[in-house]
Amino acid sequence: MNRFVVIGLGNFGSFLAKRLYELGHEVVGIDADPAIVDAMGPFVTRAIVGDATKRDVLDEAGADGSDGAIVSIGENLGASILSLLALRDLGVKAIYVKVLSEEHARIADALGATDTVFPERQAATNLASRITSGKLLQYTSYGDQFGIQEMAVPEAWQGKTLEQLRLPQEYKVQVVAVHDLLRDTIGVPQPTHKLTPSDTLLVAGAPQQLESVTKLR
Repeated sequence: MNRFVVIGLGNFGSFLAKRLYELGHEVVGIDADPAIVDAMGPFVTRAIVGDATKRDVLDEAGADGSDGAIVSIGENLGASILSLLALRDLGVKAIYVKVLSEEHARIADALGATDTVFPERQAATNLASRITSGKLLQYTSYGDQFGIQEMAVPEAWQGKTLEQLRLPQEYKVQVVAVHDLLRDTIGVPQPTHKLTPSDTLLVAGAPQQLESVTKLR
């Protein structure tokens, strides 16, 4: 179980915090609005009212010992950057920042953000891919109990067949398609298909099981 700090519990931040919590992680949510914090209380490990631009607030929330932090206050550029700086000063190594502009992203990157996230742009890109090319999305959820994701072949699986790997028995997931990136072909795999580094896998299963296989190396 990992511990994450989510700063800003608007639409994006609250959905992210809830999802991380559902996946079994410890989640600390921080927002300046008491009503929002009260509403999020049942869906995270801890919900805190506070100014996340202040280092002492983040320190008290346990940010310095977290596995990662997400700054989800993209609408307020100043607060977003100050929170990023405070997290960096506390030594948080993995900091993800929600941004709404290229300028915001450049500033966050320059100040040490691990990655920047454009939720609206990424959603639009995924939708455009779906309706124009029919290509697979990285992850599609079918309710809370089932999902399908496309993932790279872990090194430990390369050169082995699906029959040898016994993924339904070992990991409770099922490979439903293999995408050969070199040939740009995709199809239902045979049990004797030998996986290569140029393949990506379309894998189906429960969210927790899908998360576990993505961590394989």
